[in-house]
Amino acid sequence: MGRVRTKTVKRAARQIVEKYYGKLGLDFQYNKKVAEEVALIPSKRMRNKVAGFITHLMRRIQKGPVRGISLKLQEDERERRMDFIPEKSEIDVPVIQIDQDTADMLTFLKINIPNIKVISPNTHDHRDRH
Repeated sequence: MGRVRTKTVKRAARQIVEKYYGKLGLDFQYNKKVAEEVALIPSKRMRNKVAGFITHLMRRIQKGPVRGISLKLQEDERERRMDFIPEKSEIDVPVIQIDQDTADMLTFLKINIPNIKVISPNTHDHRDRH
C-alpha cells in the first residue's frame, strides 16, 4: 500500500520542480542528488521522500499539465493554444434557419442578422403522441 505524503514534502517537491525542471528527470537516484544540491533538506529520510515525490511529479508532467505546478513550458503551450485563430470560423455559416417565433423576437428587439431563413414548423410534432 502507498503512503500519505505530508504537506511539507509536497510543497518542497513542487518548488524544486518549478525552479529546477530542466535538471530533473524520471530517475529517482538522479533526482535525489539534484534535491540534495539545490535544497537544504534536514534528514536523509526527508530527502528521499522529496526525491520520490519529485520523480512522481515528473512522470505526471510527462503525461500532461499538473495542477499546482506552474512551468514556463506549460504556460507557453497554454498561451499558444489560447492565441490560436482557426482559418475558417465554425460559427460562420451561410444560412441560419430559425422558426417564426424566433424571427418575431429578433424583429421586436430590432436585431438584424444577415443570412437568416425562416422555416415553417414541422407538421410531425412528436409531443402530440401518447
